[in-house]
Amino acid sequence: MSSGHSHGAAAEGSGLAARAAIASVSVALFLLALKSYASWATGSVAMLGSLADTALDVLASLITLYGVRLAATPADEGHRFGHGKAEALAALAQVAIITVSAIGIGWRAVERLIEGATTAHAEYGIAVSALALCTTLGLLAYQRRVIARTGSVAIEADHVHYQSDLLLNVSVILALVIDQYLGITGADPLFGVAIALWLLFGAWRASARAIDQLMDKEWPEEKRQRFIEAASRHPELKGMHDLRTRTSGARDFVQFHVWVDPEMTVAEAHRVMDEVETRLGREFPGCEILIHVDPEGQIDEPGNPLAETDLTPR
Repeated sequence: MSSGHSHGAAAEGSGLAARAAIASVSVALFLLALKSYASWATGSVAMLGSLADTALDVLASLITLYGVRLAATPADEGHRFGHGKAEALAALAQVAIITVSAIGIGWRAVERLIEGATTAHAEYGIAVSALALCTTLGLLAYQRRVIARTGSVAIEADHVHYQSDLLLNVSVILALVIDQYLGITGADPLFGVAIALWLLFGAWRASARAIDQLMDKEWPEEKRQRFIEAASRHPELKGMHDLRTRTSGARDFVQFHVWVDPEMTVAEAHRVMDEVETRLGREFPGCEILIHVDPEGQIDEPGNPLAETDLTPR
């Protein structure tokens, strides 16, 4: 038995994720134009790093947009559980892009440090970075709201990337001020190295949740316990075992066995399962639920490490 209450919430979440991805692409294109001019005018390696990162932002955001749109595609005969893992694949593609960007920025920064090159027209770079900072803050605020409502792993990876952009833009401003106005040679490429290291850290952090989804990792224990407690509120459920959970894109999947009175008819058991699914669907919107009914006391897999859970009301 599976819940029919999840599809509306999942569709809404997919729409929000797609709009967040479009916003990300728009911001990246706008910043790309600004930073291209500033990089040409200043000759700053920190600004060049910021430009390279923004160019890759465009590609990463396009991948995110494709991923969330594919993830929203309804299940078909070849993908009976839907296409949610496209989001995790999009997130990993972003991680690869971020890593390449970081290596390129670090390499260029070391070259500039060895050459002892200086920057020019710091005011252009500072103005563009300040505008980029404000624009990125707006995008991050919007992404946080979408992530809170959808749990989208692709938007979360994009969010991590744009968080690094905040530090990157601040670093460009500091590098230009120190290099030109304070006359401390080498500050600009050193900031470039720091930006590269921060991007590598962000790539590592962004990859963790995507890999968890691809590996069908169980929900966090706190969330599992909330689910068990919600199921336990139905007085006709006698026990629960073989609980399995996973997340794919913006959708959660749960399957478990429950015990009911052995004397209960099929029709009565069906009624109880419908009631359980309705309650769980309200508390866990977007969750697809599969329940297997057993007579009380029966466990199909003796010794299963996913031990029996007592659902006796307390």
